[in-house]
Amino acid sequence: MLIRRPPDLSSAEITDERHYLNRREFLAGLAAAGIALTAGEREALARTVPLRRDDDKLTPYESITNYNNYYEFGTDKGDPAVLSKDFHTRPWKVRIEGEVAKSADYDFDDLVKPYKLEERVYRHRCVEAWSMVIPWLGFPLRDLVNRVQPTSRAKYVEFTTLLDPAQMPGQKSRLLPWPYVEALRLDEAMNPLALLVTGLYGKPLPNQNGAPLRLVVPWKYGFKGGKSIVRIRFLETQPRTTWSEAVPEEYGFYANVNPDVDHPRWSQARERRLGELFKRKTLPFNGYADQVASLYSGMDLRKNY
Repeated sequence: MLIRRPPDLSSAEITDERHYLNRREFLAGLAAAGIALTAGEREALARTVPLRRDDDKLTPYESITNYNNYYEFGTDKGDPAVLSKDFHTRPWKVRIEGEVAKSADYDFDDLVKPYKLEERVYRHRCVEAWSMVIPWLGFPLRDLVNRVQPTSRAKYVEFTTLLDPAQMPGQKSRLLPWPYVEALRLDEAMNPLALLVTGLYGKPLPNQNGAPLRLVVPWKYGFKGGKSIVRIRFLETQPRTTWSEAVPEEYGFYANVNPDVDHPRWSQARERRLGELFKRKTLPFNGYADQVASLYSGMDLRKNY
């Protein structure tokens, strides 16, 4: 099966948003575009697309791209869409280093080229008690991990965002210790849900959503998804991450969605989907407990927040 990368698609070929509303419509959209799938390919794609409940209505593209937490471009939710318009994502290099056999500076296009990009609809939960349902375009993080061959000493994977105050005006403030850094345990990174993202709604990733490359970990709060990644480092010891360093009493290393543990300044028990009036109950691990709870067996999730 051939799934073309976003730069290979013309605007006329981009699937309309309404075709993402459910699995059947999405597959029908592929057929309409002239992409023939075997029965096995259709079944495999159907498994990757949903990971959602029947009430998971997709958040509109305009909402996803105009309501963002991306403090490199400002603290107001509308700042990133405005202040990232002239952000340059080419050329783009990603440095992979540390406890790996294949440490190198990779050109973005060369880094992404070996992978068939997948559409995955994930729930996206932020600590401020709001959420979205987003059709991401990307490839499993574990595929990249396997490609660069971590050594036996590698236990953590660290992701670092570009440091460029000239392009990212929010970095001129002292709000956070820049550049932004996030990290996962290696077994978390190897979970099939963890995704390196290059687009959404079948289109290239907008600047305000973390172009050209960002991390998506759907069972964790949204801040765990580092954006505009320029370095991926494999480490033996747990690294310090930006929010856990800046405000350790509010943000821990793990950032797993746990509705039983409130943020010091607001409750996490309920959430409001963007565009909806009423709140809904927050689910443990953002609704992905069946896929990821075993990663934390025996851990006190109140202390390891």
